[in-house]
Amino acid sequence: MSDDTDDRNILPATLSEPLSRAIGERYLTYALSTIMHRALPDARDGLKPVHRRILYAMRELKLSSTGGFRKSAKISGDVMGNYHPHGDAAIYDAMARLAQDFNVRYPLVDGQGNFGNIDGDNPAASRYTEARLTAAAEALMEGLAENAVDFRPNYDGTLEEPVVLPSAFPNLLANGASGIAVGMATNIPPHNLHELIEACLHLIKTPEARDETLVNMIPGPDFPTGGVIVEPRESILDAYRTGRGSFRLRARWEIEDQGRGTWQIVVTEIPYQVQKSKLIERLAEVIQTKKVPLLADVRDESADDIRIVLEPRSKNVDPEMLMGMLFRNSDLETRFSLNMNVLIDGRTPKVCSLKEVLRAFLDHRRDVLIRRSRHRMDKIDHRLEVLEGFITAFLNLDRVIDIIRYDADPKAALMAEDWSLKRGRAATEQDYVSPLTLPHAADGLSEVQVEAILNMRLRSLRKLEEMELLKERDALMLERAGLEDLLASEALQWARIAEELRETRKAFGQGAPGGARRTTFADAAEVEEVPLEAMIEREPITVICSKMGWIRAMKGHQPLDAEVKFKDGDEGRFVFHAETTDKILLVAANGRFYTLLGANLPGGRGMGEPVRLMVDLPNEAEIVDLLIHRPGEKLIVASTAGEGFTVPADEVVAQTRAGKQVMNLSEGNRMAVCKRVAGDHVAVVSKNRKLLVFPLDELPEMTRGKGVRLQKYNMARGRQGVLELDGGLSDVTTFTLAEGLTWSTPNGQTRREMGISEWIGRRAGVGKTPPHGFPRDNRFT
Repeated sequence: MSDDTDDRNILPATLSEPLSRAIGERYLTYALSTIMHRALPDARDGLKPVHRRILYAMRELKLSSTGGFRKSAKISGDVMGNYHPHGDAAIYDAMARLAQDFNVRYPLVDGQGNFGNIDGDNPAASRYTEARLTAAAEALMEGLAENAVDFRPNYDGTLEEPVVLPSAFPNLLANGASGIAVGMATNIPPHNLHELIEACLHLIKTPEARDETLVNMIPGPDFPTGGVIVEPRESILDAYRTGRGSFRLRARWEIEDQGRGTWQIVVTEIPYQVQKSKLIERLAEVIQTKKVPLLADVRDESADDIRIVLEPRSKNVDPEMLMGMLFRNSDLETRFSLNMNVLIDGRTPKVCSLKEVLRAFLDHRRDVLIRRSRHRMDKIDHRLEVLEGFITAFLNLDRVIDIIRYDADPKAALMAEDWSLKRGRAATEQDYVSPLTLPHAADGLSEVQVEAILNMRLRSLRKLEEMELLKERDALMLERAGLEDLLASEALQWARIAEELRETRKAFGQGAPGGARRTTFADAAEVEEVPLEAMIEREPITVICSKMGWIRAMKGHQPLDAEVKFKDGDEGRFVFHAETTDKILLVAANGRFYTLLGANLPGGRGMGEPVRLMVDLPNEAEIVDLLIHRPGEKLIVASTAGEGFTVPADEVVAQTRAGKQVMNLSEGNRMAVCKRVAGDHVAVVSKNRKLLVFPLDELPEMTRGKGVRLQKYNMARGRQGVLELDGGLSDVTTFTLAEGLTWSTPNGQTRREMGISEWIGRRAGVGKTPPHGFPRDNRFT
């Protein structure tokens, strides 16, 4: 019993807290980790932790830009094992992107092997590729060994990694960055390094420089794939001032003469981050769907460079109009969003302006300069202390040798000896006098000095070596004095930073290979909107649609009563003459209108194609009618419940496959009739054979709706005892009262009835039995 009690006493206590607080605290921790350690770049070096760790690990592997390559698998393994405990695939993908010159304006990794291409192909496996650092990456890390930045323990505390890189140039803007954190994101385009350094130099000279001045020096992004920016300068200026905006980027193209008046368009540069293979597929789709009828063919003739050939439909096509349509309908024009959300000092996320980002870089460079100067001063002080000991030993060489030779503890004896009276000889005193005061002058030798003397080689005890020590001492003293002046003067510090930036500009600026600007600027020539039918060659066609919805277009105006083949179980329903430039309105029983272009209809050699493949027509929705759209006309639409209205024909043209809803229908109701309006009166006939005529002006004109009642129908009890509509609308037509009402007879003739005054009533009436001879199917046509 006592044992059980003891077991219960050692059970841990249960802590309880509200679920909302527990989840909130843990999610906040996750969000902060994502923001600071994964998704957002540091404003100082423009790198995320994974990229920083990759570069640092490659530096530790001594993979310099002039040295040999190492397997990518080795590099990603070291990064994962030492600094970044995540998947090696993710690390390799990040490293591969730093080596892709079509993704990174100034690559930081020099890759050997297949690192992917602009078509969107993935890099080869890490065991097949090799890599090393580039000169630009080495410039980012220059000064790491000189205490330029802080270091922190790695994830397991066995090693140290830099918190940020010294960054000799503004890498954040030079190479850009993108990432999605929790509740925030960043997207920064690459820029030209020469222009960035020009702006930094101006900002050093004029700290209160205006945004307009900086944008004059940095007119916009400089994408590695080139292209043409057509964004207005006002928009670019506003984007850089606020840190949010976008840039319209177009492909670069030129006209290539083929002789005999023919020509073709050659695209030589495509927008940034557009995969060439996907672009070609999209252009092929545009040709297939005839969204751009002016384009006949597209070919990819690219090798190491981009060469996409676009063939026009005719040599008479306007190239500007063709490209204008392609810019609207393909990725030959894209919009790159700017969201300059970065970590200030590695901790605080903030949407920064262009000036704020450049200022953060310059302030970081000043911190790096001060830290490197102090580190160098500490090194100089240590070396001067050693040199002072050497010089003292040379001035009293016999005594030093005597102590080392005969004393039992030479180290203690050298430190205890008073050298203040033995620092020089009268004859040679001036040889060893320096205009600067030694910082470590003392009566005795320090432990550091004694250790250096004891470790001195015998070959160093010659006069020439003694003179070299004096020269080195004087040079270090002068350098130390310069560093003291530098640390004491902010003006000297900014002058040194400007000098370093000029050296970087010389190494990577427009005079260096690949340093010239690639993306240019132009005004967006807005092409006048031309009707689609105006760009299609006008040819006569005969449109045929079967009862099952298979549609085709035969060339020329064929006889409407000509024999045409259909699939088994199918038959013809609609046949009419049209032209390739016509828009054909498909009226469906669900109240929607769909638009087909005559030029896009399948040819008449086969059975055609199902119209439901061309538009999103539901299977249960029947085709009510097919009409040629004529601008300016009006249509009358009516449902089986006897409700309807008139609608302008221009309002029912649909721009998408989904069609356009025109008539709202109640449950169990459907659209029954759609006809052109011609005349001043409306004639309605019901299924129970009641004819009503009323003036057209009693019918409202609408663009969408349920409509008003055209004819009244009574309710009757059906076979199952359910109340049903006694009749329902059968057909509607419009006519001119003075010319009489016409209908088609069974033998194909047209009959005209002039005396119809007894059928004229008010809208929503019941009507009367039609005149003698009216068709038994209760249809006007």
